Amino acid sequence: MTEYADGRPRLLPWTTPDGNPCFLLPGDGTGYVSRLADRMEAEQLGAAAVLIEEAEGILAARRWTAGELQLLTVQLKDSLVATHRVAESRGARLPVPDDDPGPDPSDTP
Repeated sequence: MTEYADGRPRLLPWTTPDGNPCFLLPGDGTGYVSRLADRMEAEQLGAAAVLIEEAEGILAARRWTAGELQLLTVQLKDSLVATHRVAESRGARLPVPDDDPGPDPSDTP
C-alpha cells in the first residue's frame, strides 16, 4: 500500500483509547507503521470473512438463543466498523484520474 497521493495523512485501522481516529503522515508506504497498518487491515478483513461464515452457520441452523444472536450482532457490528474503516482508508488512497471533474455539487443530499 502507499500513502495518499496528494499528501494527506493515511487513516489507520485503529483508534485512540477514547475512540478518535489515528492518522499516519505521508511517506512512501514502506515504513514500520505503514506495514503494521497493512497487516492489521488484512487481519481485520480476514476476521470479517470468518465471521460471515459463522453467521451463515448460526442463521442456517434456525436454532439459536437470544444470547447467541446478541453476541453475533455485536461481533458483526464491530467487524463492519473495522471493514468500513479499511474501505475508507483504501478508497481515499486510490489515485484520482486527471480527467475526473470531482464531486457533483447537485449530488449532495
